[in-house]
Amino acid sequence: MRTVLVQTHSRAEFVDITAHVRDAVREAGIQQGICTVFCPHTTAAITINENADPDVVIDLLNGLERIAPYRANWRHSEGNSDAHLKSSLLGASAQVLVENGALVLGTWQSIYFCEFDGPRHRQVHIQVPGTGA
Repeated sequence: MRTVLVQTHSRAEFVDITAHVRDAVREAGIQQGICTVFCPHTTAAITINENADPDVVIDLLNGLERIAPYRANWRHSEGNSDAHLKSSLLGASAQVLVENGALVLGTWQSIYFCEFDGPRHRQVHIQVPGTGA
């Protein structure tokens, strides 16, 4: 397993981590399989979405904010219940197929670390089964 450190700079942002995942797969040397990307934080997530138009990420963040507003009447005393909900909506992990030593992603897709309670120092775990990478 490889652990990647991610520094976020805003309360809510998407950080493209595709290059880190590609590096882990390349270093593992596998030609075919499944790579798992996991976020061990309860106020962050992993998702795969469009990388071509930056407005897509802005729209996703705005949509999630409409679903779970930061300033709402939440009961959790830490003031980050919206971040917990957003994390649960997107999920803590994603799996990506590997074929011919490369990630199988669509033309416009990237893998994103999704921050909802930043800025923070975060971790992402990347596992390429059977390789130790």
